[in-house]
Amino acid sequence: MSEQIKHECGIALVRLKKDLSFYKEKYGSTRYGLNKLYLLMEKMRNRGQDGAGVVSIKLDVDPGERYISRERSKSSNATQEIFERINAKFVEAKRKNANEYNDAQWQKKNLAFAGEVLMGHLRYGTFGKNSVENCHPFLRQNNWMTRNLVVAGNFNLTNVEELFDELVALGQHPKEKADTVTVMEKIGHFLDRENDRLFKVFKEKGLDNKTISKEIAKSLNVANVLKDASKKWDGGYVIGGIMGHGDAFALRDPNGIRPAFWFENEEFVVVASERPVIQTVFNVPIEDIKEVKPGHAIIIKKDGDCNEVSINPSNLITKCSFERIYFSRGNDASIYQERKRLGKALLPKILEAIDYEFENTVFSYIPNTAELAFSGLCDALHEYADQLKLNALKANTNQSDEAIQKILKIHPRIDKIVLKDAKQRTFITDDEHKNDLVNLVYDTTYGIVRPNIDNLVVLDDSIVRGTTLKQSILRILDRLKPKKIIVVSSCPQIRYPDCYGIDMSVLGRFVAFDAVIHLIKERNMDELLDEVYETAKMQEALPSDMQQNIVKKLFDPFTIDEISNKIADLIKPEDLNAELIIIYQTIEGLHKACPDHKGDWYFTGNYPTPGGNKVANKAFIHYMEGKSVRAY
Repeated sequence: MSEQIKHECGIALVRLKKDLSFYKEKYGSTRYGLNKLYLLMEKMRNRGQDGAGVVSIKLDVDPGERYISRERSKSSNATQEIFERINAKFVEAKRKNANEYNDAQWQKKNLAFAGEVLMGHLRYGTFGKNSVENCHPFLRQNNWMTRNLVVAGNFNLTNVEELFDELVALGQHPKEKADTVTVMEKIGHFLDRENDRLFKVFKEKGLDNKTISKEIAKSLNVANVLKDASKKWDGGYVIGGIMGHGDAFALRDPNGIRPAFWFENEEFVVVASERPVIQTVFNVPIEDIKEVKPGHAIIIKKDGDCNEVSINPSNLITKCSFERIYFSRGNDASIYQERKRLGKALLPKILEAIDYEFENTVFSYIPNTAELAFSGLCDALHEYADQLKLNALKANTNQSDEAIQKILKIHPRIDKIVLKDAKQRTFITDDEHKNDLVNLVYDTTYGIVRPNIDNLVVLDDSIVRGTTLKQSILRILDRLKPKKIIVVSSCPQIRYPDCYGIDMSVLGRFVAFDAVIHLIKERNMDELLDEVYETAKMQEALPSDMQQNIVKKLFDPFTIDEISNKIADLIKPEDLNAELIIIYQTIEGLHKACPDHKGDWYFTGNYPTPGGNKVANKAFIHYMEGKSVRAY
């Protein structure tokens, strides 16, 4: 993506099913789980740049011994920083206690993070806050082991205020009105209730309190806790959690918006936000890795028993298509093919845009995440070239060798035109020279495009705001003097805010929305803005499930091409000499390329939960009232 947008977080959960001594003997270290967790998090670094956190829980420790350890960091190299601090504890212990250090049980008793249940989180903040206190995992402490709770997640909820008010009505006093705190306190409340219920049951059986604690640990019904806690959650989420005594879980939202995968064998259970990281880190065949079903939870009991349990089933499965277009790693077997199909689907529109001047067009992409979609486009270009050759040969079967050789040389002109200079630093801070710096971040390859003869097609995987194109890339491409510059997006126009984990929540920042506003004003349709605003304001007082996405009415009068053409007008620099054309993927093309991921609300406005419509309407109200804040 030529312009970075922040997005959802990543989680990893590792549950060792054997004593630490087993891993020391088989793998040479008690830190087997920690090492795997580190690799999982590093492999998912694409899912977090604002911070990270790690937690470890030891099983069956004696009273008075620390059993929960947590490290968090807001550094850009947070994962490395955290694990360096953790490993330093082991290195220091080995230096000071060389004789005892080789004993796995000694390490468990004396070293932080020498535990069997491990969870890591990669944070990509969507709320504008970046402090250690905002980094997961979050901890809810209690002297009863079974009431302790650690939570980390990849999620956003749209109805935080409603859930917050419920907590207050229960008599709680949450320290913050945020979805992370709300989720933890919701789960914590019902965890307390489950503890109270079991305490009463075992007390009536005449057991003493010490025995009751052990029995609660065995009998805790994690599924019921999650069902009660999450039944009113509106949003997209994968939430991992660990109770102090060792039960663990990973819960996925009923629409399957946020992704999660898991694997279990006799040695461990692992849950992660992406499938290929499990494949690579644990050397597991793809067919053995399971996707966490929407509305289900992976529940791992203290004794190691692991099950996938239905929590909030739903018939409306809308897995996030942006995961496939951009966010998840492209080396996933399915995503790799889907991104290639996205690129391939764009060829017909591109051929129209270049007036079928195939031999007078250079094809390229904007680094780096669009590379796979471009690979698919290249496949389509080669197929088209082959068809041109075949047609030319069939047209005249008595051609000379020279003519045949000319035909056989027909091929797409594929080159790396745009390069990003990683060495550039933002040392220029005064406004006068900021644009100069932006223009130097990208560079181009000279000598490929024939001036005033060739068209230049560049593929990007998404055009969200268009600012990088306008401020930098288009001017750089124009130096090559192409006849036309055709910028192609492998995903459709982003028209509506996301409220399920991606930081795309302010309507005014979407160039597609800006284009529609300009079209409305140019065609003297200002009354439409007032009408939609008034309707949105009337709906504001209604419950979420009674609201409709009114913002759709703004897009209804215009075709995709009309909006794309206006986008081209808006992002075209005044001094650009080449004709500029913008092409977007169609919704049909998206669904054909990614058939199992129908979540397309940011393109279509079809939100899978009631809270989505509420957020879209509120975002428009904010726009009309001049507020540049997120709507949830």
